[in-house]
Amino acid sequence: MTHSLNLVERFCDEALWLDEGHAMSHGDPKRVVGAYLTKVEQGEEALLASTTARAVEDASREGRDGKDGHGPALDHPADPTSNMFQATEGRWGSREVEITDVAFLDRDGLPAFVFHSGDPMSIRVKVRAAQPTDDFVFGIGLFNADGVCCYGTNTYLEEMNPVRHAGDGDATFAIDGLDLVEGTYKLDVAVHKRDGYPYDYHRLLYTFRVRSRVHDVGIYRPRHRWSFSDTVRFADARDTKSTKDTKDSKPEKKDGKN
Repeated sequence: MTHSLNLVERFCDEALWLDEGHAMSHGDPKRVVGAYLTKVEQGEEALLASTTARAVEDASREGRDGKDGHGPALDHPADPTSNMFQATEGRWGSREVEITDVAFLDRDGLPAFVFHSGDPMSIRVKVRAAQPTDDFVFGIGLFNADGVCCYGTNTYLEEMNPVRHAGDGDATFAIDGLDLVEGTYKLDVAVHKRDGYPYDYHRLLYTFRVRSRVHDVGIYRPRHRWSFSDTVRFADARDTKSTKDTKDSKPEKKDGKN
């Protein structure tokens, strides 16, 4: 019995997945490991969906119960790229422009909470402006489970000058390749004025999971490749498995003789 899935795939000829004593899958290691990981990810999807919905609801309820009728005091940082460590999880702002929904979308545009390192991911933010406005900025911030900021930006920093927003609309932040190492991450999302005055700030309310078959460490996984001189050689993992299979196989019989 082992929980090292990489070892199972690399060195085993067959694999058996047991769940509370019941055989769930048996046979080719890659197929069995793949089925197991799919089941794990389905459980993570359900858990993250429920915890995120609960966090948003709790923060929204606290905001409605705030003294000013719009949540905590407005001196919280509105820009996810500055003073981002001065606030804890929650929601605040005037709600003149309100965030009505935030969703992580996979490569097919479907809501998801579990992604693989290198996958595309989009963050779709739905907003509603009670009155037309020409002063609005959308911001996002990505944090790891330790609270370290992985990335933060906003539309004003990227020199997008607002012209008009009225009624319901949405903004989508698309990432071509989610180059993060395996781990759990949280999202800040905000809409505010150019001077930082917060319309609606959601702090660390949205959680997603990045999975990877490569167990490297850190935060960012840059696109990369290795190269070596002729004096340094490695055996490809597939070659190693192929050689092992050849050694384990019995010679074929020819003309009725071994």
